[in-house]
Amino acid sequence: MLPLPTLDPAASARRLPSWLKRPLPHGNGNFFTEGLLRELRLETVCENARCPNRPECYARRTATFMVLGNVCTRPCGFCSVHKGAPEVLEDDEPARVAEGAHRLGLRHVVITSVTRDDLPDGGADHFRRCILAVRERTGAAVEVLTPDFMGDLTAIDTVLQAAPEVYNHNMETVPRLYKKVRGRASYQRSLDLLAHVKRRSPPTVTKSGLMLGLGETVEELLEVLADLRAVMCDTLTLGQYLAPTLKHIPVARYVPPEEFDSLAVLARTMGFRKVTAGPFVRSSYHADEMI
Repeated sequence: MLPLPTLDPAASARRLPSWLKRPLPHGNGNFFTEGLLRELRLETVCENARCPNRPECYARRTATFMVLGNVCTRPCGFCSVHKGAPEVLEDDEPARVAEGAHRLGLRHVVITSVTRDDLPDGGADHFRRCILAVRERTGAAVEVLTPDFMGDLTAIDTVLQAAPEVYNHNMETVPRLYKKVRGRASYQRSLDLLAHVKRRSPPTVTKSGLMLGLGETVEELLEVLADLRAVMCDTLTLGQYLAPTLKHIPVARYVPPEEFDSLAVLARTMGFRKVTAGPFVRSSYHADEMI
């Protein structure tokens, strides 16, 4: 098993390693996707979180829809989504998401959101409506990536009423780094969410993901994977953390591809049904291939 030492952040962030450089895709799929999203007034996590895979995914005519507005109520140290006073919910958003999924020809639709601690249910019923609208319009499988709803089990049950095929909630990092990385989030609360989903709906595929390169040790990482398996989490993503701006948490280390490969093998031996690991992997990257 390969170690994950913590290197000097300033030294490791000065130059992007070769494995994090790749050519831009060709073709008009990128323009088609961008135009459709603008036309339907749809937000994506691809755009708001400055995902490095956006050109590739847009070129493939796919995107991860981000609902409940584009302003988050939590100031997480790793995320570039805007923080501040949240927006009023748009009642027609579920229909617009469904139309976007239909026109993109998606058979696996991923829906995420900003965190809305200002709403009584955290936006859970809006998620439910989006799932139902997408399924009615497209017949596609639906994967949701939800916030923690402040641990409100009733809100989680509201989302489950629409029977998403995949319920994703990211642990993001190891417990020691939570305050720095995730702010007001709680490690145990996130674990409890995944456990509740599996208890309430055993057929639903549960999924979680972590960012590497924030300063975690391999021992800490393995403890998180063991905790996820203890709550019967089915699938896992492991990707490289990239600071979206100089104001965000700096990268502590760029993890080589071969270490991601070793971790993926190890995670599979722990019982995860599907594992996707690599420098460019994100929660919804090629999500359809994990099902």
